[in-house]
Amino acid sequence: MKQAMLLALAVAAGLYGVGLWAGYQTAFVVGYGALTLMAAMIALTFLWLWQARATPLALGMAFSWAGAACLLGAWWVYNSLRAPEAMYGNEAVFGFLALYFVGAILHFAVVQRSMGLPAGAFAVPVAGALAVSALVRFVM
Repeated sequence: MKQAMLLALAVAAGLYGVGLWAGYQTAFVVGYGALTLMAAMIALTFLWLWQARATPLALGMAFSWAGAACLLGAWWVYNSLRAPEAMYGNEAVFGFLALYFVGAILHFAVVQRSMGLPAGAFAVPVAGALAVSALVRFVM
């Protein structure tokens, strides 16, 4: 845990330093680009682990990281190209969100099985998250 926190501080300081040196936009785009590429590599690694039947969580992790890579990649391209109008409000993002959703749902399903919860219990946190998100959107 200590090493992870130190690493997080070092990465944050590095990004902050790039921001001071080259500007916020550069630090943001470089950070997002690197994270996008790492997320794609991690997704492929988990897909391989699932194919090798190494862990039951691997498919959920593959979907989650693929969704992260796609969403991060969309933001990376959007910001790298200086916010092109054609990308604003593009519904392709729903496909990327779907990958992320599937990853989360598969995670909750594995947790349900691991905890011996009744069938369908995985839907409770999913429905709760959707309800809170909708409440924030429509009430705030």
